[in-house]
Amino acid sequence: MRTAYSVETVRAAERELMARVPEGALMQRAAAGLAVACAEFLGRVYGSRVALLIGSGDNGGDALYAGARLARRGAGVTAVLLSPERVHRAGLAALRRSGGRVVHGGDGVAVVERAQLVVDGIVGIGGKGGLRHSAVPLVQAAARSRAGVVAVDLPSGIDADTGEVRGSAVRADLTVTFGTHKPGLLIDPGRGYAGSVRLVDIGLAQTLPDVPLLEALQHRDVRGLLPLPGAESDKYRRGVVGVAAGSGRYPGAAVLAVAGALRGGAGAVRYVGPAADAVIARFPEALVSDRGPAHAGRVQAWVVGPGVGEEAGAVGEVVAADVPVLIDADGLRLADPAAVRARRAPTLMTPHAGEAAALLGVAREEVEAARLAAVRELAGKYAATVLLKGSTTLVADPGRGAVAVRVNSTGTGWLATAGSGDVLSGLAGSLLAAGLDARDAGSVAAYLHGLAGRFAADGAPAGAHDVADAIPGAWRDVRE
Repeated sequence: MRTAYSVETVRAAERELMARVPEGALMQRAAAGLAVACAEFLGRVYGSRVALLIGSGDNGGDALYAGARLARRGAGVTAVLLSPERVHRAGLAALRRSGGRVVHGGDGVAVVERAQLVVDGIVGIGGKGGLRHSAVPLVQAAARSRAGVVAVDLPSGIDADTGEVRGSAVRADLTVTFGTHKPGLLIDPGRGYAGSVRLVDIGLAQTLPDVPLLEALQHRDVRGLLPLPGAESDKYRRGVVGVAAGSGRYPGAAVLAVAGALRGGAGAVRYVGPAADAVIARFPEALVSDRGPAHAGRVQAWVVGPGVGEEAGAVGEVVAADVPVLIDADGLRLADPAAVRARRAPTLMTPHAGEAAALLGVAREEVEAARLAAVRELAGKYAATVLLKGSTTLVADPGRGAVAVRVNSTGTGWLATAGSGDVLSGLAGSLLAAGLDARDAGSVAAYLHGLAGRFAADGAPAGAHDVADAIPGAWRDVRE
């Protein structure tokens, strides 16, 4: 599992660790890891041209010490100083002793244009807002050139705590981060600027708290959460999920939600709604009813909302049920907020950015720019677990700070297709019915759904039904 901590927490952990180790040890550990990553990125160090973009403080110091190591291996290293009066003096002296050159910011564009590798040491994790004007020409020169860009700890211009980008920022091919991941490396839009991310161990784990701000599941974690039938299992023990979805106008939403539920391992799926004929034609194993959710029979969890149009009655019946409930799509618009907050059984809401914006009463752009804040605010407002869909999916519980927000990035741009969210809803509902709590069900579903999207697309367009059909393959990939 990858974990990420806030800047405040990282700073406190660094101070505690620095009190235990010799002065400068942490910076040397970071610089050594950074130099190794840069050398591997270059392939051949001797004779290569490296430009260091150096701001003030320790971030620039890490880059200078790493540059000194590369210079000792025969690289031509030039440091471009953006704040000469505030440069890390010891790091600068080390670079000069190793044969590195130094220029000031105004003379740096030509250096950057000739470089094979540009190291971004402009701003550290404490930076707020976009790049200063003096840095923009250098970053633009790096973008125009064929040089690879390696960011130190975090691409400059990215908010480390939120991933927000407020102005110009560095786009890196590789980010070398120290001690722990930073939230801005895992959450879009910041994640899109980081490139590949490499974590360098500097011993910080021993002073970090147990509960991170963010955590990202990996195969091993998901494998441990997947519900598996035992020898004594029957369809009821495996979980029965009810699906209240679809309408005369949107029967496909019902079919896709049922598809996700069946592929997610439910022992049985009870479908309620006006699209019964379409569901049975595609999935004869589904149990259908037209008597409403309250009379559908025994279920361990409900999915409500995809394609229901204006069927507020069905949404209200499901929200009133004393079992775990997933609310998606039209259900988010139709559900009574007070009734959602009053629920005692687990609730999982699965909005995309536009739906989240409507629920919060803000513009969609505000949600997309500050996804972490949005998902946490929604979870608190509705006293529910919220899965905010997007290029990075976030899953937040209402207990702010008590547990980490989960982040998932297994998906692909090809998942941005009609009906994909309906499949995700059915899949997550199936996992709720199998006994996973709302946070785990949402996280595991997002992980499998993202993998299935990759497998279904394989570099080409894919429809939502292809994603549903690829879920068993994603499940096997995680298990094996």
